[in-house]
Amino acid sequence: MGENQPLWVPSQERVARSPMTHFMRWCAERYGQRFEDYDAFQRWSVDDRETFWSAVCDYCDVKGNRGERALVNGDDMLAARFFPDARLNFAENLLVRSGPDDALIFRGEDKAEDRWSWDRLRDGVSRLQQAFQKLGLKPGDRVAAMMPNMPQTVALMLAATSLGAVWSSCSPDFGEQGVLDRFGQIEPKLFISCDAYWYNGKKQDVTQKARAVAEKLGVFLLLVPYAGDSLTSTEVLDDTVLYDDFVDLFDPQDLHYTRLPFAHPLYILFSSGTTGIPKCIVHSAGGTLLQHLKEHRFHCELQPGDRLFYFTTCGWMMWNWLVSGLASGATLCLYDGSPFAPDGNVLFDYAAAEKFAVFGTSAKYIDAVRKAGLTPAATHDLSTLRLITSTGSPLSPEGFAFVYDGIKSDVQLASISGGTDIVSCFVLGNPLKPVWSGEIQGPGLGLAVDVWSDDGKPVRGEKGELVCTKPFPCQPVMFWNDPDGTKYHAAYFDRFDNVWCHGDFAEWTEHGGLIIHGRSDATLNPGGVRIGTAEIYNQVEKMDEVTEALCIGQDWDGDVRVVLFVRLADGVVLDDALVSAIKSRIRTGASPRHVPAKIIAVADIPRTKSGKIVELAVREVVHGRPVKNREALANPDALALFENIEALQS
Repeated sequence: MGENQPLWVPSQERVARSPMTHFMRWCAERYGQRFEDYDAFQRWSVDDRETFWSAVCDYCDVKGNRGERALVNGDDMLAARFFPDARLNFAENLLVRSGPDDALIFRGEDKAEDRWSWDRLRDGVSRLQQAFQKLGLKPGDRVAAMMPNMPQTVALMLAATSLGAVWSSCSPDFGEQGVLDRFGQIEPKLFISCDAYWYNGKKQDVTQKARAVAEKLGVFLLLVPYAGDSLTSTEVLDDTVLYDDFVDLFDPQDLHYTRLPFAHPLYILFSSGTTGIPKCIVHSAGGTLLQHLKEHRFHCELQPGDRLFYFTTCGWMMWNWLVSGLASGATLCLYDGSPFAPDGNVLFDYAAAEKFAVFGTSAKYIDAVRKAGLTPAATHDLSTLRLITSTGSPLSPEGFAFVYDGIKSDVQLASISGGTDIVSCFVLGNPLKPVWSGEIQGPGLGLAVDVWSDDGKPVRGEKGELVCTKPFPCQPVMFWNDPDGTKYHAAYFDRFDNVWCHGDFAEWTEHGGLIIHGRSDATLNPGGVRIGTAEIYNQVEKMDEVTEALCIGQDWDGDVRVVLFVRLADGVVLDDALVSAIKSRIRTGASPRHVPAKIIAVADIPRTKSGKIVELAVREVVHGRPVKNREALANPDALALFENIEALQS
């Protein structure tokens, strides 16, 4: 389509049968409202948050006792409390079905497959629940897991949270110190690990690392066999228990759930930790449940039996988001390993075979598929796929175009953005609205999202800080080991009084959507003009010669100059002609102010375990400052490539 035309428009039939439409009508009838369109509904959901979030509870049949009050101190971002009298249990609201239908489907590259029915899942959770009770696990105890994205991980989380324990996880590719930097802060009662995992066709043994971590944490190790050689109970150490031995003493029985306050801690997630020890972000059971139900049921139109897939590890908040799909009765399609093992078709093979309804991934993955020359639209039957979601970094217009040209022409593409801080999205897809190239469709229901200038005023047609101006249920409960809330306040509320500042550089569009221009703490300021790094990436990564890019601002001669690092395609050399071509592309596609002062080729670009490039860490290295937590990186050796670069000295 032309530049002034949307890439996708929902049909009238789809709008009419959308769960979002049904919910909007239900609210209108129940509360005597009239909503002309989604925008009016969204405004009401923000203006009357007590009623809106109560409606989500009732419409989604949340199990538990909601209590009399829906919101107290509703004008105070730090003192607000949603459903302060409620009692509920997160796991009870996820184990909503029984029977032989699939609850979990698993693939570990081309090495492993498994399939758990709802009955098998419930039985597995029951046996684990009894084993945890025998261990003495109680509400508030922390359970830490270094696990692949596999069915046992889901069952372990559900069993722990059914008793009110707090779950925290990372992926098994973390180094020993990276694991300890996270779990050492929260003092778990139990540490869980796999024996080994597959990545890119190779087995990676983690048994010794797991034992070392458990020993330093001072807890025993629950070892889950996956990719390693078969172990027997006689071959493990006294402080290690095998998964089967842990549960085999118990027969499945009826599950029971410990109902606790709405704000009771559910998950501890961790910031990336690339400039210091990771922050421990504590999320509530009630807030997480309501927010995920809202996003799944209405924004993603998730229905019972739908196949929900997200390419994620257990160290990324999208895993927590994915598993909540059980609360909508969906079947979770789990995958662990490389998305290019044995080749780049593996996830699309999975999607076609299992008939995915929702395919979630990262912007980097979409770009990698495009640059690999794959065209799933021509090679795979994706007829059941109705929604593709993309997050992790801004999806470029080129990425939008490729989804419709190369993957599926009649799919809703939802670029979504939020993060670990809220274990969900501030802005995301909307099944009732068109998809425009390069744009996120709009703010989520119940969230007072806006874009503010530096002086704290709403702005339209220009870039600013993404903020949320009113309290919302999925705000973190607290940071662990932050007794007076100083770190929590500094993270979100130092910039604007009583307003959540998310740290994204954003812009409203003429269609009521948003564009995220990158993290505002990585925003460039040459000549005092704020520039989003994503605006540069959107231009550079269109070029076949460039595989990946990273941009920073370097302090230089009393100002800041833009420096662009590029990882080039095989066989490509950064000569004068290519430098000129890159600058020309940026000048014409973005603006002359975006053109970097320096363009430097590097062999690799450092990234986090979830695939996000780490601009801040590179900026620290370039300026000769220490990077405090290299263990947070997937490829920490790459940072050395940015030390003492001669071209940066002139």
